[in-house]
Amino acid sequence: MNKNVERLYNGIIKENPTFVLMLGMCPTLAVTSSAMNGLGMGLSTTVVLVLSNMLISAFRKVIPDGVRMPAFIVIVASLVTMVQFIMQAYTPSLSDSLGVYIPLIVVNCIILGRAESYASKNPIVPSVFDGIGMGLGFTFGLTCIGLLRELLGAGQIFGFQVLSLSWFTPITIFVMAPGAFLVLACLVAVMNIVRAKMEAKGKPLAKPSGCLTGDCAGCGHAAICGGKTQTETKTE
Repeated sequence: MNKNVERLYNGIIKENPTFVLMLGMCPTLAVTSSAMNGLGMGLSTTVVLVLSNMLISAFRKVIPDGVRMPAFIVIVASLVTMVQFIMQAYTPSLSDSLGVYIPLIVVNCIILGRAESYASKNPIVPSVFDGIGMGLGFTFGLTCIGLLRELLGAGQIFGFQVLSLSWFTPITIFVMAPGAFLVLACLVAVMNIVRAKMEAKGKPLAKPSGCLTGDCAGCGHAAICGGKTQTETKTE
């Protein structure tokens, strides 16, 4: 499989941030009361993820190791501010719905995790595709959760009434906080069933993801995942 296509596949299916790696749970549970909110949050994160991966990959050889994380946060914060201003200008209602969770993209573990584990160690093009794959996987997860919560909690999909209130009684718990946990648990269970069936067929869908930061020097499982310490990498 082409390396760039593999990055897309990993992000959307094999290492889906929401259903496999279980990352970014704060916005996943908080903003998915509707499909539109989930889609908006996912696409906003995707834009930041792609651009941050591209910039961090481009400057990876000039950013000193000692200030990697502060430099990454400055880059991500600048991009998030731009995205927030654009949303406030062109999609004010969506910006108001997402509220504080747009600025909180700065500290989203998906963004910083991919920056540290992939973009800072790979060329620009694969890093961009990695960002696209992870971003689309995150968007897919949030949109699926939002669709189910909105459908069961209001009988709507993207704001359009699809279940007649003459015979359907909305289950309001699904648009409340507990509904997010219930829907997420059901979707993760479905993903686990699919993974188990694929493994039984000899075609595992996902391998253990190992550490997210790429810092094998501080990990006790480097011998298992085949990781190398930073010293070994520099020596090579």
